[in-house]
Amino acid sequence: MKKLFAVLLTLAMVLSLAACGGKKEEAPAEKPAETPAETPAETPAEPETPALETVTAGKLTVATSPDFAPYEFYAIAEDGTPSLAGFDMGLAQYIADYLGLELEVVPMDFDGVLMELANGSVDLGLAGLSPDPARMDAMDFSDIYYAGGQSFVTTTANADKFPDLAAANTAGISVAAQIGSIQMDLANEYSADTEIIPLPKVTDIIAELIAGKLDGAYIETAVAESYKVNYPDLHIVCDVPYDVEGSAVGVIKGNEALLSGVNEAIAAALADGSMDNFVAEANELASGNIHEGLLEG
Repeated sequence: MKKLFAVLLTLAMVLSLAACGGKKEEAPAEKPAETPAETPAETPAEPETPALETVTAGKLTVATSPDFAPYEFYAIAEDGTPSLAGFDMGLAQYIADYLGLELEVVPMDFDGVLMELANGSVDLGLAGLSPDPARMDAMDFSDIYYAGGQSFVTTTANADKFPDLAAANTAGISVAAQIGSIQMDLANEYSADTEIIPLPKVTDIIAELIAGKLDGAYIETAVAESYKVNYPDLHIVCDVPYDVEGSAVGVIKGNEALLSGVNEAIAAALADGSMDNFVAEANELASGNIHEGLLEG
């Protein structure tokens, strides 16, 4: 009996151990698949700004015609020393400073300004230039920096001959305009039946008018008003219609970086009041002791 009980007890223990060891272990939970990190979108590369280049490295070479007060002329100091002045010269210095360049101004006749720009010998032309489409092949033009106008002028002695612009196209009279200028185009348009005299400098035109050798002339309005201060016999007859009322900087053809920089400088000079100051100072100086034209020697 005891032996049977021992056998049964042993069997029970074996079955119990089998039951415990037979429990299936749970597999560990699978990790969720990792999401690949998103590649940040590439920022489009900004177009490179062309490097600013000038005819002479580090300099801004500007051609001007100093016979066009109050745009450009020589102011004579008390000791007789001449210095370039005018609101174009004020703007030239402003542009050079804005671009971080040294200014070099080269005085010459007006037609020389156009030629040197066309030849690529200078960076800018500042000489009261109007952005005439006929000049677009030779140079680029900045934005307008000064709104001006055009006038037909004569002397007080001849004022009765010219009640209006139509009288400036009377056969038998002589009228003058500066060579290569917008005023020459206006003379050809409005005084086609007259004798048109091309002269290299505005000073020559004024001298011929005052001497009675000319009946009339086409001159930029601000310039005519400036000359009238020193030549009271000069008489401004009337405004002359012209599509482009204003002056722009002539820029060497194809230099986009320079053109952009000049336009930025002009915008800044107009916005901060500098251009108004240049005009006011030039008009004040132009009413004093001045020399218009190239210096001798």
